[in-house]
Order: sequence, then C-alpha cells, then structure tokens
Amino acid sequence: MNVLVTGGAGFIGSHIVDGLVAAGHRVEVLDDLSTGSRDNLPAGVPLHVADIVDPAAVARVFDAARPHAVCHQAAQMSVSRSVRDPLFDAQVNCIGLINVLEAAARHHCRRVVFASSGGVLYGEVTAPAPESTPANPVSPYGITKWVGERYLKFFAEEHRMATVALRYSNVYGPRQNPHGEAGVVAIFCKKLLAGEPARVNGDGHYIRDYVFGPDVARANVLALTADLPTVVPGTLTSLNIGTGLGADVNDLEAMIRTAVGDALSRRGRRVTLPLPEHGPARPGDLRTNLVDATSAGDLLGWKPTVGLADGLALTAEWFAAQTA
Repeated sequence: MNVLVTGGAGFIGSHIVDGLVAAGHRVEVLDDLSTGSRDNLPAGVPLHVADIVDPAAVARVFDAARPHAVCHQAAQMSVSRSVRDPLFDAQVNCIGLINVLEAAARHHCRRVVFASSGGVLYGEVTAPAPESTPANPVSPYGITKWVGERYLKFFAEEHRMATVALRYSNVYGPRQNPHGEAGVVAIFCKKLLAGEPARVNGDGHYIRDYVFGPDVARANVLALTADLPTVVPGTLTSLNIGTGLGADVNDLEAMIRTAVGDALSRRGRRVTLPLPEHGPARPGDLRTNLVDATSAGDLLGWKPTVGLADGLALTAEWFAAQTA
C-alpha cells in the first residue's frame, strides 16, 4: 500500500514511517521541516517539503505520491501558542486539514488516519475518560482538534472514505523536539543535559497521561493497515491512545532528573543535576487529564507496552546520545 504521512519527518510521524516501512509499505512524507528533520527518516523515503496550509503545494504532493491512504500528523501542537495566536492554530489545524482531505478525496484514498487529542478534547477530568465523554475543549488547540474530527466525519460521509481519529494523550519519546513549547519531557531532558534547571509551570500539580511515542506509532500503523470491521467507507472511528495512568509534573521532573543522571553516568559523567525552578502557570493548561484506551484494545488489539520509567530512560538516553 502507498501511504502518505504528513508531518512524517517529525517526532511521532517519523516513528510511524519506520513502522510502515518495516511492514513493507511504500511511504512518502510531506513536511515543512518547521519542527521535523530529514535525519529522522529512513534512507530511501521520499520527502516533499511543503506546507499543508498551501493547497496548491498539497495537491502537487498528492499528485506525485498517489497514496492509497493518508496519515495526517502535521499540526500546530502547542496549547499555549494556540491561546496566544488562535488564528495561526486554526490555519494549520483546520485549513491545513481541509487541504489534505480535499486532496485525499480527489485521489480516492481509502483510509485517512488523523492525529487528534484526547489530552485536550475532554477538558478537565479526574478519571480516565472514554470516547463517550462529551467534548469540552477549553483551548483553541482543543477546539481545532474537535473541529478536525467533525471535518473528518463530513469527508468520510461525503466521499466514502474510512477515517480514524486517534485521540492521543501526552506523547513523549526519542526525536521529540525540545525547542518548542510542547513536549515537556523533551524540554526537561534538554535543560538538564545542559546543566540547567527544568522550569516547572505554576505549582506543577498538573496530572497527565504520558504515552511513549513508538507505542503511539504502532497504533497509527494498525489504524492505517488493519482489516477492521467497523472502519469502513463513510465512517469516522475515534479512539483514545494513552495509558490511563497519571503523573504530575513535579514527579515527572524528578523521574527525568534521575533518568538523565543515569544516562550521564553511563558516559562517565557523574554530576549533581539542579533542582527545578518554578515559573508562572500557563494559560489554557488543564489540571487533570487522563484517557481510557479500552476501545483501542478491543478494536485494534493495541495497548501501551512501555511504562513511564522505562520510556523516560530510553528518551533520556537518546537525548544524551545526541548531545555527546
């Protein structure tokens, strides 16, 4: 099968590309390289440098790749940036998505998988939220992800596509970009490896469900390729992808500090890493957010395989190797 992965040179997208290539599929990538990198891609995977907000550029990429399926990962992914600049967030996450869906419809793509967000869609929850939880996004980012699912449903029905929205919790892991505002694990790793304190927003008592990037990639590969009785032309299937387990940012920082210290020790650098500093709370941040991924297990046979401590160790090791 020919698959086009938008945002495929980025953190999650490149792990999806790896999984698809390993499964024997032909993969091409559309990415503007604003946060992604060519270095994340396997040799031989074509990269089309283009912006999803540009409909002509998107059309050219589809004409060249002629995909049977699309995995749409390209996005504006910062909650705080969406609060500051909701117009930019909507341009990328709504207009960009529409451009991709229009091109997919013209090429009669059989399946489209979309990176949605359970991490913001349900609003404030105190227990793992199933997909039946009413949408209650409180940030422009969450709003555009919810609107994106509505567009996905429209295109599925109008153009007889099979569409899947994967509602991620907080994804972390190797290749995550530490230079933006999203991705607390990557940001903390980079700070600590530089000998600088991690900066915790507010009091740090923000509970999140952290899921390992390669586990999320595996869910995407299954959603794209599995023969699923409920994923048929004309339908949208929305599935949570997470662990259902929460950790607050203060505990997360302590775990990352340990993981980074261990990674440095393996390189002969035994250092005392600085304790965190606290800054102001960020607008738009939820206090508690967890997702229930039971449906992904029932439909896809998917479940997370890497626990938080092991995932943080692997992530810290990867970042340490990049800075060696």
